[in-house]
Amino acid sequence: MPHNPRMPIRPFAGAACAALLLVACATATAPTAPVMSTPRVAPAAPVAVPATVAEAWETARVPAEELDSLAAWQSPGGATWLFASAKSTDRVLVYDGQDGQPLRRLGGPGKGPGEFDRPNGLAVYADHLFVVERDNHRVQVFTLPALASLGSFGDEVLRSPYGLWINETEPGELEVYVTDSFMYGDRHDVVPPLHELDRRVRRFRVAFDHLGRLRTTPAGHFGDTTAAGALRIVESIGGDAANDRLLVADESRDGSDGHGGSTLREYDLAGRASGRSLPEGSFDAEAEGVALWACPGGGGYWIAVDQLAPLTRFHLFDRVTLAAAGSFQGQVTSHTDGIALDATASGRFPGGVLYAVNDDASITAFDLRDVAATLGLDRACTE
Repeated sequence: MPHNPRMPIRPFAGAACAALLLVACATATAPTAPVMSTPRVAPAAPVAVPATVAEAWETARVPAEELDSLAAWQSPGGATWLFASAKSTDRVLVYDGQDGQPLRRLGGPGKGPGEFDRPNGLAVYADHLFVVERDNHRVQVFTLPALASLGSFGDEVLRSPYGLWINETEPGELEVYVTDSFMYGDRHDVVPPLHELDRRVRRFRVAFDHLGRLRTTPAGHFGDTTAAGALRIVESIGGDAANDRLLVADESRDGSDGHGGSTLREYDLAGRASGRSLPEGSFDAEAEGVALWACPGGGGYWIAVDQLAPLTRFHLFDRVTLAAAGSFQGQVTSHTDGIALDATASGRFPGGVLYAVNDDASITAFDLRDVAATLGLDRACTE
């Protein structure tokens, strides 16, 4: 979740484009996306009492790192790397995704290639790692497995970026969605006025040329500006291209203006708000990490974090209808920020695995076979 900034939000660095020779620096804006007029039926709320699913393992605790977001990568040789952003030390930690053992560290404080300032959201596309840097106001891209920086983008428009989701629109051509939770006030805790909330999600077109070089172009922004549907405090975002759906976590819990408190809000991939969110009462704390568990035949589940302590609650919703499919908690996992789901079969997790940050200090892993068996989910998802 967003924390009090370590430093004030800096103005845009106009000279940054000249320093990044591989980044296209054209700017683009888009009008506020209209709300889709077709109403949809909201699903029922999750069950009140969650099931318990024991964690498969927990990494060693590193509280000084302040872990936040996660992403997983399967190497061509079958190894699994698990990436975790460490906000307080300005680096990314790399773990073995099979057993949670530390492998290496990437980065350190700074503004140059391979350096970070408050890294947050992570995503993997093919053999590339994308890292959002809140206080460098950019997204930096690295090759895998070399972890060499290819360049960065977004510094000309991003103000306080947090999370991201990547959609492949054509082979090798990407659309990257980045949440931008800029705030006002001396403590950066004042939500901007409604008319400025049309910039809560930024889009970028990203591609790699025949030499592997990074090419990017800003592609506009969006966000509902109505009192009932606006994105007030944003971080996590997930998408499902097959169902033309984005789910954006609004962490604001202040329901005094009638917007209903923390929830996931639905958009299509063009940035149009559907006017629907998960029903009031789905989350007792802040709606945080969100991940899609895609299953054979087009089915599957959304997994969304309810950031509770002493135990995080994980809510599942049907991939297509968004109907509640159950909730579970672990035995130790608490106050979770980011999650990552890897449905690829591996030696330790033949049915896939869900990784979760535990109280900013460690990472836990849940065997998806255990989750499916406990909640009575579609067996095809883990076979």
